Amino acid sequence: MHLPSSRISSFSDAIERCQSLGMRLSRQRRYILELLWDLQEHLSAREIYDELNQRGKKIGHTSVYQNLEALFEQGIIECVERSDGRLYGHQNSSHSHVNCLDTQKIIDIDIKLPSTVIQEVEQRTGLKIKGYRIDFFGTTD
Repeated sequence: MHLPSSRISSFSDAIERCQSLGMRLSRQRRYILELLWDLQEHLSAREIYDELNQRGKKIGHTSVYQNLEALFEQGIIECVERSDGRLYGHQNSSHSHVNCLDTQKIIDIDIKLPSTVIQEVEQRTGLKIKGYRIDFFGTTD
């Protein structure tokens, strides 16, 4: 789990973060970032490829995969591991996910655990908690 060092709340913040990290801002990388902040959904690499090409932003499969991995490794975007593959989304802050088992959609939600829970985890593990993500699973009925 990559924790952003500060909140990335917009496409322009994502661009600034890339620049501050010395990342090359290719046309393809900008397309991907713009799409993720525009749609604000979790998408597979294939869905990102398809959507960009439908928008007239010509980009190859390999370029999509390479850029997604580079952006994820630097904490600019998030990656959610699913049994059917990875999904990528914009990284705006530490948050949890609600996974709909009927629609396969992932909804971002901010959940703050009581400080007593964090303290108990720290006491039991001897680690200083820097962030967390909770995954909820539910159905529409």
